[in-house]
Amino acid sequence: MEHAIFDADSHLMETPEWLGGFADEAVRDRLDPLGFEGAGAGAAELMARLPELWESHRHQAIGPEVLRGPKGWMAPGALDTEVRSRVLDALHIDAQLVFPTFALIHFSRNKDPDVLYGGTDALNRAMVAFCAPDPRLRAVGYLPLDHPGHAVQALERALAAGVAAVWVPSDAPAHFSPTHVDLEPVWARLAEAGVPFVLHVGGGKLLPKAFHDNGRPRPKDWLGGGENLRSKDFPVLHHSPERFLACMTLDGVFERHPALRGAAIELGASWVPGLLRNVDHALRSFSKFEPALRELSLPASEYLRRQVRFTPFPFEDTAWLVEQCGPELFMFSTDYPHPEG
Repeated sequence: MEHAIFDADSHLMETPEWLGGFADEAVRDRLDPLGFEGAGAGAAELMARLPELWESHRHQAIGPEVLRGPKGWMAPGALDTEVRSRVLDALHIDAQLVFPTFALIHFSRNKDPDVLYGGTDALNRAMVAFCAPDPRLRAVGYLPLDHPGHAVQALERALAAGVAAVWVPSDAPAHFSPTHVDLEPVWARLAEAGVPFVLHVGGGKLLPKAFHDNGRPRPKDWLGGGENLRSKDFPVLHHSPERFLACMTLDGVFERHPALRGAAIELGASWVPGLLRNVDHALRSFSKFEPALRELSLPASEYLRRQVRFTPFPFEDTAWLVEQCGPELFMFSTDYPHPEG
């Protein structure tokens, strides 16, 4: 029996000048520079070699062994649509979600809404442009929720551009919940459009820095840089998306928008059985005291089963996860061309 293969997680490997080419003139010079603190040792030196390397990829054979070959910027199709399509051919992948890797650094921490949402528009245009030549490539747009009015307008532009999914941060925006009434139009519009929201590693804060200060020298992260995961970050990686999904469930967003779909990508899945149980416990325990909970027509976990999917890490026990939760909650992903994929 033949099966369609859908890859729920892949990435571009952006260069410092890439996003600026898609930014409006009023925003272009206000974008933050793309540094390489999080990319590992030697990243900046690699930039000079990339044009020649990427040109060579256009002339080399690509087979299934591409998954075991060079990763990051050195991987075939890192920022070349034509070569990425050949990678999909080699891996027999029928559809692939495509996320950015570094481009959010240009704007996502900027407090000026014009820059924040101008950078967002540029990124969404850029992602769609990369994916447009091959219908198997599905562009993941980005949407900060910090300013609800701007978010609603930016979402309309992203949908008009043709994004296939919308990445939202899993941390609460500013000083309110992602379930705030002012953000209700965002979830309603996504449901109406049939475009899912996605959470992804990098969209929420890691372990608070104080927990890393144990009085001993701080090790480099696993890529040899300073901004990526360390061992103590990993066990709590799911805390931010777990909070987000619990709030979306218990505050009734999934109840009000049954067509809304979402996913937690590259965040593992061993935490999912506990999440399902905990939202059910919360609903049973607090319905007596919180009238809004009594408006939910389903057990809390059923909203997650109906509307949210998850990607296990390759080393997680997927048989156990299926035993605990059922097979319908979990998706395949390669994380290509990231080295941990």
